Amino acid sequence: MKVVNDPDKIEELLTRSVAEILPTKEEFRKLLMSGKRIKFYIGTDPTGTSLHLGHATNYMVLERLRQLGHEAIFLIGDFTARIGDPTDKTATRKQLSRKDVKSNVKTWLKQIKPIVGLNDPENPVKILYNHDWLSKLKFEDIIEISSNFTVQQMVERDMFSKRIKENKPIYLHEFFYPLMQGYDSVFMDVDMEMCGNDQKFNALAGRTLMRKMKSKEKFVFITTLLENPITKEKMMSKSLGTGVFLDESPGSMYAGVMSQADANIPQLFIDCTYVPFSEIEGIKNSLKSNTVNPRDIKMDLAKKIVSIYHGDKKAKAAEEAFINTFQKGEMPEDMEEVFADVGELVSEVLVNNKVLSSKGEWRRLVLGNAVHNLVTEENITDQNIKAEGEITLRLGKKKFIKIKSK
Repeated sequence: MKVVNDPDKIEELLTRSVAEILPTKEEFRKLLMSGKRIKFYIGTDPTGTSLHLGHATNYMVLERLRQLGHEAIFLIGDFTARIGDPTDKTATRKQLSRKDVKSNVKTWLKQIKPIVGLNDPENPVKILYNHDWLSKLKFEDIIEISSNFTVQQMVERDMFSKRIKENKPIYLHEFFYPLMQGYDSVFMDVDMEMCGNDQKFNALAGRTLMRKMKSKEKFVFITTLLENPITKEKMMSKSLGTGVFLDESPGSMYAGVMSQADANIPQLFIDCTYVPFSEIEGIKNSLKSNTVNPRDIKMDLAKKIVSIYHGDKKAKAAEEAFINTFQKGEMPEDMEEVFADVGELVSEVLVNNKVLSSKGEWRRLVLGNAVHNLVTEENITDQNIKAEGEITLRLGKKKFIKIKSK
């Protein structure tokens, strides 16, 4: 496939959803303008079955670069997931079996298919699994790789330093995670790695190994994090009921976007849609000058995002359902129903039926006054409420559930 070095398209690539490019943005620009076809990748450990809009940002950037004719790799960390990435963790992460990883990844490709050219006949995204090479390393190979780093470099990581201060254990295998992720770059012989800021340390480990083992520079392209510009809280949080996940129904996805804070609107347009910068600047100005109702802009945002993943027809239906449900006070006609034994804890019913991920999520919702009984029109304040008769609940701002006791 012919490489495109159009200055305008490259400028968008280097500007939209970009937090940092190492060693420098200018050096990467020169590489792209040279017309050379580069090989780049984004890696992920399938520790769950669902992706959210924060993940999607990375894949939308990947797609922009792929459309310029460059070779894109979607790396599944089916080996590194078994080590357990310690990133941003103050305790050891549970190691996954390869079977767990294979099970988790089943839906991923389906979820990103609307935004990534997986089946492009000329330049498809390559799907690779790092078990294919990491599982074949010999002990002498591990020694050679690890000799490029010091223990001091590893314990400088924030999460390790914190554990040391709190007298919590750091297991030796956790040090191997950045080494293995770094070796991915060496084995695939890439020119660039794309990642979020939480993976910067690991990506830089790969840059170090590329220099020492391949005598080659590797660029690190760090994408922006979806966070509230005022509170700095993450926009995507399943436990708080604010996450917008790619495998959600059109209605749930629409409502999830609508539940976002008004301050989040501009960044969601930038990172999660294809709306041109010029239009987004107009949206920013309208919000700043209070010449338009933020709700109306957010409805347009929600419709655009749902259209990307479910199509225009379903997006329009989701909008109509939202208006009927939330603006006219109606409850959805296709509300999910679950059954419970009389006296069974509602928290257990919701977790067992996978309505909520954990009792911890239920507790946070109750304490946050985010569980509403639609019949009595009161918030649920008792975490230990039990099933009796029929209960219709709204969980957070977008999820409805009817519990019938038997």
